[in-house]
Parts: sequence; C-alpha cells; structure tokens
Amino acid sequence: MEHDYYVYITTNPGKQVLYTGVTNDLGQRIIEHYLNRGNPKTFTGKYYAYLVVYWEHFHYINDAIAREKEIKGWSRKKKLDLIKMENPNLHSLNASIIDPWPPKDGSIRGTY
Repeated sequence: MEHDYYVYITTNPGKQVLYTGVTNDLGQRIIEHYLNRGNPKTFTGKYYAYLVVYWEHFHYINDAIAREKEIKGWSRKKKLDLIKMENPNLHSLNASIIDPWPPKDGSIRGTY
C-alpha cells in the first residue's frame, strides 16, 4: 500500500544551518518546527530552522528513511549542491506548502 512520506531540508532565516528530516505530513511538520522556534531542547528550535528549502516525496517509508539517512551523512557542501539544483537561492518553500504562511493555528492537522 502506498502512502505519502517526505524527506526535507530546512534552514534558519540566516541560512547558517541545515536540518534533514522525514515525515508523513510535511505541512504539519513545518508548522511544528515553526511553533517550536527558540526551544533550546531541539535542533530546529534552538537554531530556528523552520524554512524548508528542499523536499522529496516517497510512497514507502523505508525508501524515505533510507534517503534521509543518506543525506544526513553528507557534507554541508553536498547538501547545498543538492538543494541548489532545485532551489539555487535557497528560498523558503513554506508558502508553497502551507497557505497561509506563517500558520495561524498549528494545532490543526490537514487544514493548510
């Protein structure tokens, strides 16, 4: 049975950090990262890494997890090269995933 899974890369407003993750609900996960900004207990919160700059879609969770692990093992340069093939200026893709951006209420799944 096919489902929807996403491997994504986020950065912070200053584009100093990159975070790679996997999820079955990309919109909700971005909202969670956004609402968690400033939380020192998580990487994305601590570094305000809530701006999606790259994502890939998968139908099978095992494929998505394998790809996430592959990307996480790469150097920063290799990750940037991947991102820049689709998004040369590292523009935030959040508004193309969630409308409206920024979210008004992050507690409701599937309403964006």
